[in-house]
Amino acid sequence: MAITKERKSELVARYSNWVNRSQALIITQYKGLSMKDVDALRAKVRDAGGEFHVVKNTLAVIALKEAGISLPDEYLQGSTAICFALRDAPQMAKAMLDAAKGSEFLKIKGGALDKKPINEAGVKALAELPPLPVMRAQLLGVLSAPASRLVRTLAEPARGLAAVIKAHAEPATEAEPAAA
Repeated sequence: MAITKERKSELVARYSNWVNRSQALIITQYKGLSMKDVDALRAKVRDAGGEFHVVKNTLAVIALKEAGISLPDEYLQGSTAICFALRDAPQMAKAMLDAAKGSEFLKIKGGALDKKPINEAGVKALAELPPLPVMRAQLLGVLSAPASRLVRTLAEPARGLAAVIKAHAEPATEAEPAAA
């Protein structure tokens, strides 16, 4: 049964919305997955902060072009489903790779990160990045380390002077009671 033009434009608008909200896209081949497996994968992806949808290739190409993303033709051939990483792209890539490892039917074709195409190796590299909270903590540590060193360096002369004054003051207070 053919899809009406109105339905096609609805689907393109929906795909475009997902693409524009996504940090990354992971394009998969799902041929052979049962509906039970697809539903389990959708739940896993949703828990990781994303969306997993089976797409019509020709309409996905239109939505991607509207978003300014140009992907290799082989990514959008055959049975295609796209994982839209709406929150944490590394976590989503890891979830998809874990699902692909456990399934003989789910295959990672490639994807897009910041509107630039990435291949399967790029998706694997993305999955190896630490989660977003860990990356933020590492960045904060890197940014605050020079400031902490500067504060210690500036405080060291005063600390040394205070230690010298204290050292001179203590023997004088101990010597006074003995002299009296």
